[in-house]
Parts: sequence; structure tokens; C-alpha cells
Amino acid sequence: MTGRTRPGAGGGPSGDGGRRLLVPLYVHPAVSPQAWTSLAGAAAGLYAVVLNVADGPGHRPDPDFLTAAERLRSAGVRLLGYTDTGYGHRPPREIIGDIRKHRRWYDVDGIFFDQAAAQAALLPRYRRLVVLARALGARTAVLNPGTHPDPGYALIADLLVTFEGSWEAYRRAVVPNWTADHPPERFCHLVYGVPPERAEQVARTADGRGAAVHCAVPGEGSNPWQSAPLTGAVTGLAGDAR
Repeated sequence: MTGRTRPGAGGGPSGDGGRRLLVPLYVHPAVSPQAWTSLAGAAAGLYAVVLNVADGPGHRPDPDFLTAAERLRSAGVRLLGYTDTGYGHRPPREIIGDIRKHRRWYDVDGIFFDQAAAQAALLPRYRRLVVLARALGARTAVLNPGTHPDPGYALIADLLVTFEGSWEAYRRAVVPNWTADHPPERFCHLVYGVPPERAEQVARTADGRGAAVHCAVPGEGSNPWQSAPLTGAVTGLAGDAR
């Protein structure tokens, strides 16, 4: 697909005051309690925090996650339950089972559908999943294909993650023209391997590319999402770049 990079010199559509973070914090609260505590202190700047107990809700409620979820909820943070959709190959009944557990155990506000498909042929499957999630009480649906999917996906979810990758890849990324037909609040960029001094540049670049939501973390490897985000736009975080 032909792509283009929008100008991104700091005059992005969301502006500094509208910048929001979607935080996929994939570390146990007992392992990194400070990371979880810091998010409660930065509630005003967060779009949401993703709860990922064990690549999903796990087999039983986790007491540490229950405590962390309650602390964030009390601070006014939106919580999203993680479920892996296997790029459209995971059976829907398993995904719905995850959603039920997240809602019953952790009282999440919405669902983060990870490894979402990008092709048009699977649009009906994801449309049904989002409808079912809403019927189960999920008020927010986030799809994460990690790349720009068929434009129809932007009509299904409240938020669409159109980039998940390294800082080096993000520097070279482009956005397709169709994204300009949607408000920036519908798009999110998740960037890992970010040097601390580049955190604010990630925020400005996301704004310039038409994504009002983002996250930048320093981690790398198989699970880079184990720390609070780096940001120069939202204060109160342990990884704040300023």
C-alpha cells in the first residue's frame, strides 16, 4: 500500500494537552511494584492500562493483580483485559472465555485484542468479537494488529494500534493516506527500545502521524513491555524523561 509520512514537527492533531498513553505493562505487580504504583500517580495522562496476567486472565484470580487493578481503578484509570486472538486463528470461544474472566475477576472496562488480523477477509470475525465483548460489558475495544490493517478495522474498534515495533523501525515508518479520514483519537503507536532522550520525540512523531495515543518504553527482547513508559509529556511516571 502506498504510504506517506505526515509532517510531525510538534504541531500534531492532539497537541500536548491531549496526549494520552496506552500502557501494556506486562510484568507481575510483585516483581515490579514501582512500575504499577507510578501509573496510578499519572492517571490523568493515561488512555488505559492493559492487564495481562498470563497471556490473558490466567486460570484463577491473581491477588496481586486484583490489588493493582483496584488501585488503578480508584485513581480513575481505565483497565483493559488482554486476550490473544492469534491473528484470527484462535477459536472465538477461547477469546470470549478470556473476556468473561477479565470482566468477572478484574472488573475491566474494556478488552485489548492482541495479535489482531489485518486482512479484510477477517473483518466479520473481529466485528463479532467486538460486539460480543460489548454485550459482556466491555465499554472499550482496542484492536492491535501492530500494523496498518484494512481500513475497515478502524470502524470496528474504539482504538486501533497501527504500529508496534522498535524505535529504529518507527523512525522509518510511514502511514497510509486512508488514516487521514479518521480522528487521531482512533489510532495508537506502541514503540519499544526507545532511548530515554528520544521519548518526547516518539510523542511528537505519533502526533504528527495522526495518532493521539502512544507508548514508548526502553525495553527490548521477547517482552519489552515490562516497565512504566518513558515520556516527557506526562509527569509522575518512574520512567519520565524529564
